[in-house]
Amino acid sequence: MHHGGLGVIRSLGRAGVPVYAVHEDRLAPAASSRYLHGRFRWRPDLGDADRVLAGLARLAGIIGRPAVLIPTDDAGAIFLAEHGRELRRWFLFPEPPADLPRRLAGKYSLHEVCREFGVASPRTTRPGSLADARDFARAAGYPVVAKLTDPWQAVRGLRSTRVVADAGELGRVYDACGQASAGLMLQEFVPGNGAHDWFFHGYCDAASACRPAFTGVKERSYPSGAGLTSFGRSAPNERIRAEITGLLTRLGYRGLLDLDIRRDARDGRYHLLDFNPRLGAQFRVFRDTAGTDVALAAYLDLTGQPIPPAAQVDGRSFVVENYDPVSALRSWRAGELGWRSWLASVRGADEWAWFATDDLRPFGLMCARLGWRALTRKLSSKTVPSPTGSSPRPAARPASDDFRYRPGRSAGRPAPTAARADVNISPR
Repeated sequence: MHHGGLGVIRSLGRAGVPVYAVHEDRLAPAASSRYLHGRFRWRPDLGDADRVLAGLARLAGIIGRPAVLIPTDDAGAIFLAEHGRELRRWFLFPEPPADLPRRLAGKYSLHEVCREFGVASPRTTRPGSLADARDFARAAGYPVVAKLTDPWQAVRGLRSTRVVADAGELGRVYDACGQASAGLMLQEFVPGNGAHDWFFHGYCDAASACRPAFTGVKERSYPSGAGLTSFGRSAPNERIRAEITGLLTRLGYRGLLDLDIRRDARDGRYHLLDFNPRLGAQFRVFRDTAGTDVALAAYLDLTGQPIPPAAQVDGRSFVVENYDPVSALRSWRAGELGWRSWLASVRGADEWAWFATDDLRPFGLMCARLGWRALTRKLSSKTVPSPTGSSPRPAARPASDDFRYRPGRSAGRPAPTAARADVNISPR
């Protein structure tokens, strides 16, 4: 269930843009949005480039006019950069250097980019053995952060990022990665609290100028301490904005981006932890005084329209309803958050990932699916115990060439003549 895709549907749909989305599941909550013009159900295998290109060409034929293409995950962004050239006859999307999204999305390759460009990054290693991993952890001090080097290649039962508390847990994580043939890297844990976790969202045009460029604070995450934003707030940080926009220009980056940054409590430096070369799921926390968010900025630029100059709106908050209560519970048990404080923060949120008074069906369907998962988790025969101690995950659905199209709820409403269609890749 991808709330970032739903955010794009609502943001552009409210602006009068016909929005088409690719979903892997007929019951995907975002597929029920009143702002969706058309929905495709398709589970492509991104490893088979020819079939994916053929499927996207078929999708373009159904849309029938040029369309802006917005990936909502790293795999989609990497695919477009490396294989998208022949799609440009139908779709509009940025053109970064072909190898750049993969280098930035890879956890160890991002560390190498940081060293090359003089950007602060935690001490990092790719251990060749369990002994190497334990030596690094002993030198860096526990906890350490374990990451999959290629997180877009989903591995059942393994988290892409986790904070490892001791040598026993490190051994379990190392063994699980070895059994799954998943690349593992270890990073020094950068000390700090919730106020030290920042994120940066932006859009870079063909000249690698980043506008808009938004900064915010990640107050809570899921999983707690090493996961996606479950509660965040827009906040000014000119130092981060200047450092990141300068880096993007030097990289020659083009397109949407979502970065995680942590301020080191020891020396005040900002460490670049993650670089997602695509739309960030929590992007709706940000907008400027002209009402522009990064999705709308990308649409305007790619369709040859100017992005209005405007300042970031500070103090906006964003909550993910299905994740934040779990994160808050863990923080409460650790004595880091009181229930009254949590309720006050949620009650005052400006933007909700799923709930919207003008578009209620996605929220209702998300709640129904969440309840069904909770009810059937113990009964399902398609779950496996996680070797790392994390929650079991349902067996992954296989890729399928089954390609189905249905009009969305907004299909009967006339679109502005100047509008072009917008497509999301797999907002699950």
